[in-house]
Amino acid sequence: MAEEVKKEEKKVDGKKIASTIFKVVLGLAFLGLAVYLMVQWGWWRETWKLVKGCAGPFLALAGIITLAIAKE
Repeated sequence: MAEEVKKEEKKVDGKKIASTIFKVVLGLAFLGLAVYLMVQWGWWRETWKLVKGCAGPFLALAGIITLAIAKE
């Protein structure tokens, strides 16, 4: 039975690979567009303010999640 599971894992699905490659390319295209817009329209200052403003709540959430994991 374990051998059957290993054989099933080794099978490569072409549609799955194509889908993954498409998603990676699409993600890179979105990142490139975002960088282009920030540079072209001068959004760097506003973006940096947003990142600094989100740092505190992000760290608080990370701390809560870490404590919840440590509790278990």
